[in-house]
Amino acid sequence: MGVLDSSFLFLPFGNDLVVVVLVSRHHQGLPLYILSAACGSTLGVLILALVAGKLGEEGIRKMAGDKRYKKIQSQVDKRGGLAVILSTLAPPPFPFTMVIATAAALQYSRTRLLGFTFLGRSIRFTILGLLAVKFGGSLLRVANSSEFRWSMTILVALCLIGSGFSIWHWIARTHSGKKTGSMAGKAT
Repeated sequence: MGVLDSSFLFLPFGNDLVVVVLVSRHHQGLPLYILSAACGSTLGVLILALVAGKLGEEGIRKMAGDKRYKKIQSQVDKRGGLAVILSTLAPPPFPFTMVIATAAALQYSRTRLLGFTFLGRSIRFTILGLLAVKFGGSLLRVANSSEFRWSMTILVALCLIGSGFSIWHWIARTHSGKKTGSMAGKAT
């Protein structure tokens, strides 16, 4: 789940919910759940960084839009590590994926990118895990209600639709960039 949650797929709070439910049910597993979620998220960022690195600055700029790209680029250029850590801690709709993709396109150190991601996600999942230890019983009662199950069914459906759109968007942008590049080559 962590790999998917930190890639270009659309799974808001997916990893968070898994950690909260697991910790609520099995408090003693907290360190393992934090480590697993942080490692999975970091692996997802590696995959995203590899794809974004291939797309380069122009590819990411097309996807993000000029205004958004320039804002993120400025933050990565000034305070790259802080930008990455804050993006790992902030909840949706913060543009986590675009921050990571922009940092990768700008050739930000992959080691630092992955290290800061692991650190930020570890902090996030530790906070969520500790909250789940404290309030887990109440959360499990809510999670067992039919309303919550229906809500999750709708959320999963929306995530599947959003992920499909996200994949289509990445592929469409990649192919449009190649067509533009190949046409430019033919014109010269």
